[in-house]
Formats: sequence, structure tokens, C-alpha cells
Amino acid sequence: MDRQFRTVRNLSVRNRLCLAALAVLLGLMDVSTPRLLAQDTAKIHRKVLVMTEPDYPYVLRNGHFEGQVRLAATVLPNGTVSKVECKGGNPMLAQYASQAVMHWKYAPGPAQTLEEAVFTFNSNK
Repeated sequence: MDRQFRTVRNLSVRNRLCLAALAVLLGLMDVSTPRLLAQDTAKIHRKVLVMTEPDYPYVLRNGHFEGQVRLAATVLPNGTVSKVECKGGNPMLAQYASQAVMHWKYAPGPAQTLEEAVFTFNSNK
């Protein structure tokens, strides 16, 4: 390690500045890359034309089973939902949310898409 430090210390001022500039540029490239990738992957969501609210059975509501359920719905080009996958939340509540989303109708699109749906089950309503 001492040897490497001596090598850097023996460099001319011009070479040290070039090395410092290169380090700064590499640092900036590393910071800006995720932002650029995030812009490329931005997605426009399809509009829901027909939306069915999920059932919230009295037993679950009375038992104060509450929370948020996140779902991913596979939507065909014609706008119908072909599959629903739970991404998070109470499994008992997710069952009712999934059944509701299966009846949703989206605006037609050029290809199959994956749409997110979020439900909040609140026993105080």
C-alpha cells in the first residue's frame, strides 16, 4: 500500500488533476445512471373502465381485520383481467380483493400489461 501511495505522490500536478477529474466523472456517472434507467422504465397505466369493490365480510370487519392489499393484475389487450397475483397484505383480505379485480375491465391496449391495484380495508367505515 505504501508503494502505491508513493507512486501517486510522485505524479506531476497535471497527472494528479487528470486523475482527480476522472474520479469525479466516474462518481457522477454512477449517480446519474439509476435516474436515467428509471426514466426509461416509466410506464403509463391503463384506465379502469369498470371497477367492482371487494366484499368485506361482516366477520372480518367485526373482527377488525384491516390493512392494505397490493395486487398485480395481468390485463389482456382487450382490457379483461386474466390473472391476479397478491404482492402484499393480509391473505384473507387479498382473496376478496382478487375476486373483485378479476371482474374489472380496463381500456383496450396494444399489448398485455401488468397493472397494480391497491385496496385499503378499514373496519370503521
